[in-house]
Amino acid sequence: MHEVGRFASGLEKKQFANASQVKRIEDYVVKRQNDDGGYAFAQGLDSNAQDTYYGLAILDLLKIPFPNIKKTIKWLHDFTPDSHYAHYYIAKSLRLCGEKPHRSLKDFLLSLQISRGDFGTAVAYIEVASEFQFISMITELANMVVVKINREKTTSWLLSYQNRDGGFGAHGHSNLNSTYHAVASLFNIGYSVYSLKETIEYVRSCEKPSGGFTVVPRSSIPYMEHTYYGVSTLELLGEHARYPEKTAELVLKSQNSNGGFARSDLGISTFEDTFYAVSILQMICRQ
Repeated sequence: MHEVGRFASGLEKKQFANASQVKRIEDYVVKRQNDDGGYAFAQGLDSNAQDTYYGLAILDLLKIPFPNIKKTIKWLHDFTPDSHYAHYYIAKSLRLCGEKPHRSLKDFLLSLQISRGDFGTAVAYIEVASEFQFISMITELANMVVVKINREKTTSWLLSYQNRDGGFGAHGHSNLNSTYHAVASLFNIGYSVYSLKETIEYVRSCEKPSGGFTVVPRSSIPYMEHTYYGVSTLELLGEHARYPEKTAELVLKSQNSNGGFARSDLGISTFEDTFYAVSILQMICRQ
């Protein structure tokens, strides 16, 4: 196994990475900050909201001060969100920088009529992680700026997509992505997710003894985002991964020479996958 050392998080527990690996992660992120203070996962690209959030979140997880923070704050305040994704990443980035969200965020949330519990029909499109990603983002943002949500109607709507196997998903087909976003949404609105015992069993069925999690049971390849969803869902449910060392090994194999992490041991580094990787390692270390 990779050398076990402290993971630069300020924790006293031993971590699944050494100082050299942590420094490479830091360099990967810092070198991709643009002159305007924002970030992009590849050098030469314009700053964008998603990468700026993930870049800041990675550094925050590693307890590394944000470089050129005044420029970053200005870039965030100057950014005009035009979607729930943009509002989500900008608001979370501002919070990491110790700033308040855009004034437009509250008006945006109120325009969605979430106080009525209207979230439409669960439909998964190819470009989104799951059919419940939208509601997980919206419920998190609503908590951030204290916007009322119809909790009873929203809870009923989400639980209507829980399937017999304990997982969540539209049309009776569960998957780990949908299960994570449904559980996170329920957690955000104050539902007692510890009661979802069958969901724990579904998540366990996606866990691989060789490390990691797959999107559905009996699938062969545990990609980074599925492993993140698996470990995160178990943590929300008060549980832990059964194979932490194997999962840590799997994650660390996905670190590229530039210090960033890819979706698997083959692929390019992205800020999103690097955030998932660092988060997984730290969640495992809390066990």
